[in-house]
Amino acid sequence: MLSRTTLGIAAAGAGICFIGYCFYFDRKRRSDPDFKTKLKERRKRSRQQKSRNGSSTLPDLTNPEALQRFFLQEVQKGEEFLAMGDIEEGVEHLSNAVAVCGQPQQLLQVLQQTLPPQVFALLVQKLPSVGARLAAAGGGASESRPSDGVVVDETVD
Repeated sequence: MLSRTTLGIAAAGAGICFIGYCFYFDRKRRSDPDFKTKLKERRKRSRQQKSRNGSSTLPDLTNPEALQRFFLQEVQKGEEFLAMGDIEEGVEHLSNAVAVCGQPQQLLQVLQQTLPPQVFALLVQKLPSVGARLAAAGGGASESRPSDGVVVDETVD
């Protein structure tokens, strides 16, 4: 019985020491004159890295092989992310694929039949912003692409 009490007191003492060290370390860290600047720089780098990784780089819109490679890559990435359960990222990649597709109406019909209705609705909502980004990146070269003003029948059987 005595050893259990002693063990409990030792564990409580170690816990109190650990919490005290955490408070000491946090106060020391926050009192550092460069703490706020370092924190701002770290957050800025994180945001930049996230934005770079989040958006796919668009290919040369005048090169058909690059467009085809980009299209296949985006469809594959979209399917992979959807399979992993990351719907937002999957929709992002699929909308990129629809934006560069030569026949977006047929692709959208296939996607409407294969994707769940909620995911397809997100895809349709995302298309105008991706079309605008594609138009801005292409400098007007995407005007021949019909994906900018895609009209889709959202009725699901």
